[in-house]
Amino acid sequence: MRTFANALIRRARREDGGMTAYGLITMMVFFGFGGLALDVGNAYRVRTQVQVAADATAHAALYHREYLTAANAKVAALDVAHTALPTSHYGEVIKTTDIDFGYWDAVAQTFTVDNNSKDAVRVRSSRAKDRGNGVLTYMLGFVGISRWDVRRDAVFETYLPTCFREGFVAQNEVDLQSNNGYTNGFCIHSNLHVEINLNNFFADNTVVSMPDKQQVVLPESGFESNEGLEAALRDGAYRIRILNVLGSIIADLGDPNSDVMPDYITSDTVIGMTSRQVAQEDLTPGSVHTLSCSGGQTMKFGNGVLVNNIVIVTNCKVQFGAGVVLDNAIVATTNVDVKSIDGPSGVQIGRDDNCAPDGGSQLLTMGGVSFPAQLQVFGGQIIAQDNIEFAAEADGIEGASFISGNVISGTSNMTMGFCGSGMERNFERAYFRLAA
Repeated sequence: MRTFANALIRRARREDGGMTAYGLITMMVFFGFGGLALDVGNAYRVRTQVQVAADATAHAALYHREYLTAANAKVAALDVAHTALPTSHYGEVIKTTDIDFGYWDAVAQTFTVDNNSKDAVRVRSSRAKDRGNGVLTYMLGFVGISRWDVRRDAVFETYLPTCFREGFVAQNEVDLQSNNGYTNGFCIHSNLHVEINLNNFFADNTVVSMPDKQQVVLPESGFESNEGLEAALRDGAYRIRILNVLGSIIADLGDPNSDVMPDYITSDTVIGMTSRQVAQEDLTPGSVHTLSCSGGQTMKFGNGVLVNNIVIVTNCKVQFGAGVVLDNAIVATTNVDVKSIDGPSGVQIGRDDNCAPDGGSQLLTMGGVSFPAQLQVFGGQIIAQDNIEFAAEADGIEGASFISGNVISGTSNMTMGFCGSGMERNFERAYFRLAA
């Protein structure tokens, strides 16, 4: 009996096999942490998915809102959402009611819903229990958490790059010569490169940008002969959206009731002009005027004509006489000649009013624009599918916006500055950015 008891005591004191029990406990702990890590990692993966879907949907909604009603823009945006996260697999991550148009306050970081707005959009995305598409868990299911709720928001807003508000923007080269001054934050941008010659001045807050600022073309004296240029250089590229719709804008200007019509047009009657020689008495303020040409004919404005509160739409080449002034006026042509709009010295685009509201004017062409010396620009805009060329002593100190689908070329002794107001009737196309 004593021998049997001693054997039991010896067996109880043995430690072999103890590590097996410890190992089982440790393995269970590791499995627990591994399962938890798997659940958390999966939740982060899903969060990224629904965030990307919200971002893409918001961008699509705001893009389509430019042309569509709020309801139709939401439908178009949902197509993007369902492509990113098919409902057959993920459920309804984004619903129509999750898309709201409105206004974004960047300072307060708040969104105000207004479905008549085209300024901003907020999209909410959810994988959650209340939608029946919550994110399944693994180890957390053992403690009663069978699904994660993952919700993400995205806010996109529209904005207009400063260069498109006032400045020179060209798809290809911007070539500027000598002795020019750029003040008050004026912007020069090329999607190719900018070429600068000698003795130019760039004030603080001016911008000279291109995809690679190292590609700026300079004379041997480089930055030494162009004060402020080095500080003004930026990398950047833009898709020039306004050029894609220029033809449709010109077409719409033939309809007094179109959305692009300025408010100074008060008559529903379109005046069909019969003479290509335009005198003052041929123009009726408050009205749209049209003229059709054939065989490359030219519409010629007499010297000193004031084009005031008038929209002119034509397929002719347009030639302004000396001293012509555009004041609350649009002249638009579908002519594609490289000099589809030109004139002598001293043509004035816009009212000389020290940047006051009203008085701005626009030249639109599917071709090019060419002016010799002393082009005066006061709250004026030129948009051309081809080159924009202007010679010495141009003055745009009170607001100038030139946008070219090809090359902008300016010579010497010009002054261009940022006005900041008086450009309220510019033709623009919004750009989109993630705000929150």
